[in-house]
Amino acid sequence: MATLSNKMNAYDEMLKGIWRDNPVFVQVLGMCPMLAVTNSAVNAIAMGLATFFVLVSSSFLVSGMKAIIPKQVRISIYVIIIATFVTVADYTLLALFPAVHKELGAFIPLIVANCMILGRQEAFASKHSVKFAVMDAVGMAGGFLLAMFALGSVREILGEGKLFGISLFGENFEPWVIMILPPGGFITLGLLLLLFNWVGERRKQFLAQVAAVD
Repeated sequence: MATLSNKMNAYDEMLKGIWRDNPVFVQVLGMCPMLAVTNSAVNAIAMGLATFFVLVSSSFLVSGMKAIIPKQVRISIYVIIIATFVTVADYTLLALFPAVHKELGAFIPLIVANCMILGRQEAFASKHSVKFAVMDAVGMAGGFLLAMFALGSVREILGEGKLFGISLFGENFEPWVIMILPPGGFITLGLLLLLFNWVGERRKQFLAQVAAVD
């Protein structure tokens, strides 16, 4: 029973980052890359996967080393750990996908300054076991990746009439150029936040009705 309970708690930690505590749609974190590099689905996924790798890897290492990290310098050590994995992600992307790396520019190194990543090390990874830290990181990074893809795909579809470079509407489609410009990022993010909150409220109302019937 204890093992089953631990598994359920671990999965809860993962799922909360995808929905209940989504870092973008609920906590409104990581707005800089969200708005800057989501003019296409490919760029959005590349940034999301890089962030996923950095967050999961750094959470694993911080949680595993928490007993030997001095409290007085813990933030500095967290930043060094995060920067190490960011460097790995940066050079891997440069070696394998140079065109995408060029598109993302300085925003890959700036993952070091992503408050979501450092915040998870301080608030969660440094206080929990490796298993729970990794599951929490997978959930948070997965939620961030999902939000990045949603924003990037909507902007690319409306702004260019394409998805992953594949034309969807033919030659007669008139692209909404504003959607691939900075204002389009703000507009799309606002609409997605509205949709996410509306779905959340509807879910709460449904659960309340079910509880009342029971």
